[in-house]
Amino acid sequence: MTVRRLWMLPTGLVLLALVPSLAGGLRLAELSGGGPVTPDNVRFFDMPLPVVAHIVGAVIYALLGAFQFVPSLRRGPWHRRAGRVLAVAGLTVALSGIWMALWYDLPETDDGLPMTIMRVAVGGVMAFAVGYAVLAVRRRDFTTHRAWMIRAYALAMGAGTQAFTHVPFAVAGVTPDDTGRFVAMAAGWAINVAVAEWVIRRS
Repeated sequence: MTVRRLWMLPTGLVLLALVPSLAGGLRLAELSGGGPVTPDNVRFFDMPLPVVAHIVGAVIYALLGAFQFVPSLRRGPWHRRAGRVLAVAGLTVALSGIWMALWYDLPETDDGLPMTIMRVAVGGVMAFAVGYAVLAVRRRDFTTHRAWMIRAYALAMGAGTQAFTHVPFAVAGVTPDDTGRFVAMAAGWAINVAVAEWVIRRS
């Protein structure tokens, strides 16, 4: 396999991560600049720590995690060192996401109960996946470790795929209602999970 082909996957993952990373960067700039404060973002100003932890953890997890798919890096000490950082970042993303879904005061125009349930479920599965992968590598079960880290990474990258599943609404020039947004968000996670399972079984 050529060097170019080896780097295609991590490059694609980095590009996929840029969309939510840029959005997260804008949110951090908004918070650090003090506004403007609106009904849609006041919760972040009232309690910024969870959203800041979520954004920072997600950027680290998405960008650093992409390079774990490079075979030459997986065989060296870099993979283990980066893996420790990724485990902490992944748990930060999952647990802060659950916290925000359950305890932030959401505006009336935001998503309803089905979206909250889905976010909590995704965060819970991701936290489990990271934790189980860590336990697996400690007992030197590398096959199980790899499979569950891929699943966790796929869930974390859902925000990137969801940017594309919302495209039909943008093309149609309509704002999705609760049902449309739920379907678009669920589709993003479902696509990533399907690809992850294909990669796991193929390898």
